[in-house]
Amino acid sequence: MTSETPRTIRLATRQSPLALWQANWVSDRLTEAGHQVELILLTTRGDVDQRPIDGASAVGMFTKGIQRSVLAEESDVAIHSLKDLPTAPTPGLTLIATPPRAPVRDCLISRGDKKLDELAAGAIVGTGSRRREAQLRHLRPDLEVRSIRGNVETRLEKLDSGEYDAIILAEAGLQRLEMHTRITEALPPEKMLPAPGQGSLGIEIRTDDGFCCTALSALNDPDTHASVTAERTLMLTLEGGCLAPIGTYGRIVSGQLHLDAVVVSRDGKQRLYTHGVAPPEEAMTLARQLAEELLQQGAAAIIQEQRDE
Repeated sequence: MTSETPRTIRLATRQSPLALWQANWVSDRLTEAGHQVELILLTTRGDVDQRPIDGASAVGMFTKGIQRSVLAEESDVAIHSLKDLPTAPTPGLTLIATPPRAPVRDCLISRGDKKLDELAAGAIVGTGSRRREAQLRHLRPDLEVRSIRGNVETRLEKLDSGEYDAIILAEAGLQRLEMHTRITEALPPEKMLPAPGQGSLGIEIRTDDGFCCTALSALNDPDTHASVTAERTLMLTLEGGCLAPIGTYGRIVSGQLHLDAVVVSRDGKQRLYTHGVAPPEEAMTLARQLAEELLQQGAAAIIQEQRDE
């Protein structure tokens, strides 16, 4: 008798340094569990098109190509930064695991190590996120906010060359790339709420792939899962795509799920906020309740305004 050849789990990933860090982290965990692993390196539309992110076509620009690879059975597992993954489910795929979350904060990196409150009026701050842009304008309407694209290294180069006075990046990415020493100021959620899923990985598999379901579900962290489920459900209920100026932060405190959410107009002048607490198993219910509160405050008009631009 010949033993059956062990199945190799093929992990699909983008090729940026951060994406490769994420894929290698998953690969290491699977290897430790005794699985054979192969990385499938892909290039997405978001990697090629460096124009400012805008319009409905931006939805899924970093994730759809990876998802297509899994659906076509060219790979088995899609690995995403969860904040890039659209909240609407993709038929045929299941979000099987959200591993333990890294820090969720946004960080300011500036020339001269000036904190946000210390930047001069008119200072140029770069961000590729309307969520960050809107909250930044609310905090410092006197700053000039400009779009910036590229991976973490490219954005830091643009800062260092003098194109910007400061930029805003996610703490999780800087930490994973061992660039945390570049951080000038970590912005607390009370100042700037993160994107849904920020700091977490999103691991997708084909819904009918029982082997990968067993292998990858072992990487899921229940507290992270409850938190990001609430955040993504709130975003989905508000019908906010990746361009929507929505910040939200879920976390487990003493066994209870706390959820904050904000919707801010692009000019920063309108800021709608809400907060709620519920057991983790009621994450989706809590998220829908808070979304309804924001809609009652006028969130739909702010979100639609962003779509129309």
